[in-house]
Amino acid sequence: MLLQLLSVLWEALSLQIVLVFLAIFLLLADYKKRIRPRDFPPGPRPLPLLGNIPHFGAKDPHLALAEKYGNVFSIQVGKIWIVIVNGLHLVKEALVHQGENFIDRPVDPLSKEISRSLGVVSSNGLTWKQQRKFAISMLRNFGLGKRTLEERIQEESQYLREAIEAEKGQPFDPKLQINNAVSNIICSVTFGDRFDYHDSNFQKLLLFLDEIMYLQGSMWTQLYNAFPTLMKHLPGPHQTVKRNWGELKSFVGEIVEKHEEDQNPSEPRDFIDAYLNQMATDAASSFHKDNLLQSTLDLFLTGTETSSTTLRWALLYMAIFPEIQARVQAEIDSVIGQSRQPAIGDKDSMPYTNAVVHEVQRMSSIVPLNVPRITTKDTTLAGFHVPKGTILITNLTSVLFDEDEWETPNEFNPGHFLENGQFRKREAFLPFSAGKRACLGEQLARTELFIFFTALLQKFTFQAPKGMTLSLDHRSGLTLSPQPYRICAISR
Repeated sequence: MLLQLLSVLWEALSLQIVLVFLAIFLLLADYKKRIRPRDFPPGPRPLPLLGNIPHFGAKDPHLALAEKYGNVFSIQVGKIWIVIVNGLHLVKEALVHQGENFIDRPVDPLSKEISRSLGVVSSNGLTWKQQRKFAISMLRNFGLGKRTLEERIQEESQYLREAIEAEKGQPFDPKLQINNAVSNIICSVTFGDRFDYHDSNFQKLLLFLDEIMYLQGSMWTQLYNAFPTLMKHLPGPHQTVKRNWGELKSFVGEIVEKHEEDQNPSEPRDFIDAYLNQMATDAASSFHKDNLLQSTLDLFLTGTETSSTTLRWALLYMAIFPEIQARVQAEIDSVIGQSRQPAIGDKDSMPYTNAVVHEVQRMSSIVPLNVPRITTKDTTLAGFHVPKGTILITNLTSVLFDEDEWETPNEFNPGHFLENGQFRKREAFLPFSAGKRACLGEQLARTELFIFFTALLQKFTFQAPKGMTLSLDHRSGLTLSPQPYRICAISR
């Protein structure tokens, strides 16, 4: 009798009614997942299924949300809760004072597919400690902090000046030349070689790298991480990211194979040779072929993107602020002159030039949201409960533009780093992050920026093409880069 009654009821229901009830059920189930945990930081209301993904379509959403919800707020991407921290005090609290609570990297679906949680950037635990320690050691052995690396940068700066001089003062986009020059420094350390500026294959790889840095910071990546099973089968920019990573891996893989064929274990030439030696003597640890490939890729990517983008910002700022450029050039002429190349030892005698380089880094805020972390245990931050497994993002832009730390945070002002004519260090200058996960190539980047920047302004005056107005508008991705621009380099 009961079965007959149910059968009659089922036949009476239309397909539309069933679908409506199913949709309501799913929405209610999804709503429960979107209720913020108790004592969790506030934030915008998540949308059904998508969470706060639509916010990523706005320009600089992290800044607008901080103004509305305060220095600690939360958002949801798909079903994943993310806490975003702003301001010097709280960023240092998370990265330094509670560094062990936030030391790991999250394993999102796209990153897992690309890096498999290997290498220097995405790994955790013992693997990360071993890979980072080895990378730092090898950077030192092959030049970091030594004159040999300084000489490599000086030599490359000469190649870069020649490439720019070949433009003969006509408008040009300096992006590829600068990317190639900066990349050649880390390539000489990792691969033992540099690449000519007319090498079409290498230029193609640099374009792949540029696409990766842009697309991995887009809403498409957030959609992939929220719905990996679905997005894996759909076309879109996320497929370009995976394809480009495949090209870079093939490039590095071929270099590794060549090293395996002709290496001399008693005379390691570069990072790859040293890693192969480590693999042979420490087979039971995390040193294996896959980690070699990913660690080399990590060094190549991080050693190319941030410094080259900063230099492109630097030339743009100099062209927009010709009076600051003239003052830098006057200091260069006084300390170095025109007869020799700049050296890192000149920096202490050039406080204004050093201050300008730092102000470029502050204003450009290359990695605005840092590299994400994840909580390793339940903790409390600014009075809010942050459960284990919550992703943490530290907003470095909020530190570099903190109104409580900088006299004129929204103006390009080298005086932020000067006091009585001498260079002044600032606690709120954190473009390289802080704590144990801070950028391992910080010293290399500082050396590159000073020598390349000084060498370029020693030989050229940069200005806007006639009749054009240069813009400081940026392009948002994993890094903030200037919108493509053309500039004139006038020989001095």
